Amino acid sequence: MDALTDGRSVTRVRYETRRRELTVTQVKAVTPHLRRITLAGDFTGFQSLGFDDHIKLFFPDPDTGILILPEPGLPPGDGPKPIMRDYTLRRFDGQTLDIEFALHEAGPATTWATNARIGDILNIGGPRGSMLISPTFNHYVLIGDDTALPAIARRLEELPEGTKVCVVAEVDGLEDRVSFETGAEVHVHWIYRQGSHANCLNDALKAMHLPQGIVHAWVACESTQAKLIRQQLIDDHGVNPSWIKASGYWRHGDAGAHETID
Repeated sequence: MDALTDGRSVTRVRYETRRRELTVTQVKAVTPHLRRITLAGDFTGFQSLGFDDHIKLFFPDPDTGILILPEPGLPPGDGPKPIMRDYTLRRFDGQTLDIEFALHEAGPATTWATNARIGDILNIGGPRGSMLISPTFNHYVLIGDDTALPAIARRLEELPEGTKVCVVAEVDGLEDRVSFETGAEVHVHWIYRQGSHANCLNDALKAMHLPQGIVHAWVACESTQAKLIRQQLIDDHGVNPSWIKASGYWRHGDAGAHETID
């Protein structure tokens, strides 16, 4: 059967969003460059059905300490703008949620996460919606750098037992690897950049043999790399463009960028 008649699909679900003021209840170093912040608060109406759902985080100015929040229903004014970043949701259990911060380029998010303590306040908004991928593909490929690890880990936890998955993950070194809990049949390829800013993921994929057939591929990393990887998947690995989701989670010189790549 073809992809239009065999039940394979990607469905988008939209949510009504609101801003929430949450409190830090736990801080944990997952790796030297990945910090998990657990938050509690009022989650009435909160939903997150997709493994790569992203929420807006609002941070105080790292220089002045002033927090500016958007006014609901009002257009941005001419004054100072809110400092906000998109982050994927690592876990939500109805009472608390976890966000994992990749501590790479210095900025307001890294500064806040590095200094976060129990009792601190963080404002969030969203998620606006979810992307739901049917569990009927023959294989799944997950490709990303440190910023993608929370979404990859959540995806592996939620996939049905025995699902065939190939993970290609770029981190700085051995100490930055994470353990994945999953019932899926997973092959993980760790790529170590060791301080390099080269396109390590692109280079690694050139020498790899990825699964063939009906494959869904998910990519999240630096924007330029994500664009190159998407084209690599099409040209070199024969992945159907309709079954690729690629996102730039950040961009060199602009850690606050978040770009969906088609």
